[in-house]
Amino acid sequence: MLTLINTLSDKCRVAGEVLAPLALRLYLAPVMMQAGYNKLSHFDDTAAWFGNSDWGLGLPFPELMTALAAGTEFFGAILLLLGLFTRFISIPLLVTMLVAAFSVHWKNGWLAIADPSSWLANAQVLESAERLSRAKDLLKEYGNYDYLTGSGNFVILNNGIEFAATYFVMLLALLALGGGRFTSLDWFIEKRQSAS
Repeated sequence: MLTLINTLSDKCRVAGEVLAPLALRLYLAPVMMQAGYNKLSHFDDTAAWFGNSDWGLGLPFPELMTALAAGTEFFGAILLLLGLFTRFISIPLLVTMLVAAFSVHWKNGWLAIADPSSWLANAQVLESAERLSRAKDLLKEYGNYDYLTGSGNFVILNNGIEFAATYFVMLLALLALGGGRFTSLDWFIEKRQSAS
């Protein structure tokens, strides 16, 4: 029985060394690439939002911050996809997620999508129920509600730290695990270096 448990444990460990980092990389790469692409595509608008303290984030050096965030996300996503320098690129991506969580999302609480029934709902989320109800009433009266909800229900975004925190944890795992066995360029480079 102990042999069976050890065998299963070994197989799970190997699967974890291969599949877990691959799954994390494949999940994070398109998310980061889209975020970076959006910042690069709207560079001036993003820099204005980063720098403006009245209606934006009020960050110093907004053009530099935009370039660093956009470049880290876009090119970091490519490295994640390839499994190249996975641990290295995880560090600036972790910093980017911390900046996003604390400078953009923190004031909105945890939830990314407003769900008044959640035990994590704050006052802002609870108020969203009334706004959502009014929006639905307007759409039912003046729009084709069945068509508009044919692919799912309407929601109100809360823009909390939920996604940034989740991506942070995933990147932290990649920092610890690396790119993964057999599925990353990191593994092949390391294998080649250890053979020579």
